[in-house]
Amino acid sequence: MAKATKSKKRKLAVPADGNVHVTATFNNTIITVTDKNGSVLTWGSAGTSGFKGTRKSTPFAATSSVQTVADKVFEAGMRRVDIYIKGIGMGRDAAIRAIKAAGLEIKSIADISPMPHNGCRPRKRRRV
Repeated sequence: MAKATKSKKRKLAVPADGNVHVTATFNNTIITVTDKNGSVLTWGSAGTSGFKGTRKSTPFAATSSVQTVADKVFEAGMRRVDIYIKGIGMGRDAAIRAIKAAGLEIKSIADISPMPHNGCRPRKRRRV
C-alpha cells in the first residue's frame, strides 16, 4: 500500500504592484491577476465561484468572483493594480467596483477589447 503524504499549500508571494485582466463575455466573467512581467499569480471566474448556467453572466456573479480573487491577493500583499478589461459582457463595471471595494488601489483602467478594422469580407451579392 502506498504511503500517504501530506500536501502543503503553497504560500502566495506577490509584489506590491500587479495587473488585473478582466474578460467579460456574454456567458462568464474571468479574472486573472498577474505580476508586471505577466506571470499568473491567481485567477477566478464566475463558474469557479459556484454559479452555473445563466447566472454566471450576471454582474452579481462577477462581483463575487472578483471579490474572492482580490481578497486573496490583498492578503498576500498586493496593493496597487492596473486593470485591463476585455469583452462586452455585463460584468465589466461590476468587476471594477469590486476591485475598488476590496481595498486595492487602481492606478489605471484600459479597455483592450478587440475592434474590427473593417470586418470580414461580405458575402457575394445575390443574383436574381
